[in-house]
Amino acid sequence: MSKNIKKVVLAYSGGLDTSVMIPWLKENYDCEVIAYAADVGQDEELKGLKQKAIKTGASKIYIEDLKQEFAEDFLVPMIKSGAVYEGEYLLGTSIARPLIAKQQVEIALKEKADAVAHGATGKGNDQVRFELTYMSLAPHLKILAPWREWELAGREEEIIYAKKRNIPVPVTKSKPYSSDRNLWHISYEGGVLEDPNYEPKEDMFMLTTSPEKAPNKPEYVEISFTKGVPTAVNGKKMKVYDVVRELNKIGGKHGIGRTDIVENRLVGIKSRGVYETPGGTLIYAAHRALESITLDKETLQYKLLVAEKYAQLIYNGQWFTDIRRALDAFIDKTQENVTGTARLKLYKGNCTVVGRKSPCSLYHPELATFEKESIYDQKDAEGFIKLFGLPMKVEALLREK
Repeated sequence: MSKNIKKVVLAYSGGLDTSVMIPWLKENYDCEVIAYAADVGQDEELKGLKQKAIKTGASKIYIEDLKQEFAEDFLVPMIKSGAVYEGEYLLGTSIARPLIAKQQVEIALKEKADAVAHGATGKGNDQVRFELTYMSLAPHLKILAPWREWELAGREEEIIYAKKRNIPVPVTKSKPYSSDRNLWHISYEGGVLEDPNYEPKEDMFMLTTSPEKAPNKPEYVEISFTKGVPTAVNGKKMKVYDVVRELNKIGGKHGIGRTDIVENRLVGIKSRGVYETPGGTLIYAAHRALESITLDKETLQYKLLVAEKYAQLIYNGQWFTDIRRALDAFIDKTQENVTGTARLKLYKGNCTVVGRKSPCSLYHPELATFEKESIYDQKDAEGFIKLFGLPMKVEALLREK
């Protein structure tokens, strides 16, 4: 281990991995360890964190309130982009990591630390997300990744290590998996969930009611947007942070937002993850509904391609890159007219768009009607079809010869 490291700032959650890392870093690097925790909306998970970090050996701990910044500067661009990874994952963990790492770097610079450290494993995506942010914002800082260095072969050995040092650990037989929570979602993985054929027990879910136990009566909710940004729920104006919180409650009550997927990690490993994103699911559905009436065909269809790329950038930890900033410029332009309200019907785990309206709508009732109208001459379609199908017709003729 390098003896040039005197002070380390550790991204600290109070979970098993980072709880063990404080004494491990001190023992192996003979350095001061400063713990840092980011409040991105995980609520009660931050309770007792300060006392635990100090008791475990940290010289001090920073607990930074990043909730509003998370909502305004990270969730908003993602919502406007429509990014979804592999068609299902709403990127809850992925989108928080660049912010957490950015603040960690700022603390490391303030404390004149030599290094930053994280608790991500050598098999996961988070190691990449943290380290790409470190490299982008403070390339001179050394990066410590204990999971890639230490002799502890797995979580059972971590638990033994912790117990020898009287460190309380949150992993028990009653919670045989790991979870990550923030304002946008909760993720569950590892442990019993590593079997992709294992159905999660109902008591695992924290944000959503079981669809079977959800209300027997549908509920309608209206979500309003201004230039692609969610600004109101049922006519009540709110900050984005409060919009997400309110919709988490509403969607969760109806069992909306559960996703159980096997995804492809950046490092090439398939991983099973279970996610709860009730508010995000409602926001995405409403946003898509508004885009359908406010964006022209070419822009909407090209934006779908951009959304896929944007999702990959978020998932891969490439937030602080020129390509992401360049895509933001395109996305912001597309959102100039995405203003209006979408109405959703919520029932037993299902979210159905039942209405959308906008002062910038491109939907023309007189043009869309099947009744008589004066704008569109149906006879013109004949020439269009002949020209549009000409290549197919020529190919068929040549084949006949």
